Formats: sequence, structure tokens, C-alpha cells
Amino acid sequence: MTTLLKAIILSLVASAGLAEGNWQAEDQAPTGKFLTATETRPILSATKASWIAIREFNGQDLVYFTHLVSWRCGLYSVKFSINGGDFQNFKISECPPEINQPNAIPEDAEVYLVFDLGSVKSIEIELLYDDLGQDSASYERSAVLMR
Repeated sequence: MTTLLKAIILSLVASAGLAEGNWQAEDQAPTGKFLTATETRPILSATKASWIAIREFNGQDLVYFTHLVSWRCGLYSVKFSINGGDFQNFKISECPPEINQPNAIPEDAEVYLVFDLGSVKSIEIELLYDDLGQDSASYERSAVLMR
């Protein structure tokens, strides 16, 4: 791991109040492998604006979950709601403890969903971490539309 990457990770962990010595009894100490909620929560909190993206392609709206799939370790579930509708599960691949590259996206992973062109006006995301902590975000189309 590069010095710059280590510095970024330590900064994110510290900004989330998880700096060394601040661990709660119920927290799991970080292993540096990014396999648990303790390790991935600070990253996902800092990158919330990048959780999803919409791309207009081939006459369809493609809603990308690539960022969440990449940081799936430490997540128990990802749910989404389109235009205020019912929440649905987005399937995320498992993250086995022996994985060498936890942020690598598995070849068989689904990273986007297809909708009618222009039909996705807003998206809500709910994350459930493996420690049962939760986070959520709401996005308007214009904020996550790739140009």
C-alpha cells in the first residue's frame, strides 16, 4: 500500500471518529483488509456522493451501483427505491474472509440495473452494515447523471 493511500485511509478513519484509542468495546479493530463495517464505513461515508450513478445509454437509463459493489465487504445488504417506490434489494456478491482483493469486482457481479429512458427521477439507497449499523442517501437524477 502506498504512503499516500495509507494517509488517505488514516484520515478517513480519523474523521469518522475511529482513530486509534477511540474504539468502542463493541467495535472490531481494523485489520487493514477492508472486510468489515468498521473498515468500510468511513470510506462509504466519505464517498456518499459516489454511491450510485445514472447513465443514459442505448435508449435506456442504467443505474450503476459500481462503487457499492466495490466496497461491498462490510455490507450486509443494499436496498434502493426508484422515484419513491417500494425498496428493493440490490444483490451484492459475498466477501469471503480469504479474499485477496476485497475491492475487486467479481466477474459475475451485477453492477447496474436497466430502466426506461428518463424514468429514473430520484433514487434512495439504504445500506445495512455487517455490524447492523445503517446509512442512507437520496439522489436526484441531475446530481448523479453521467455526462
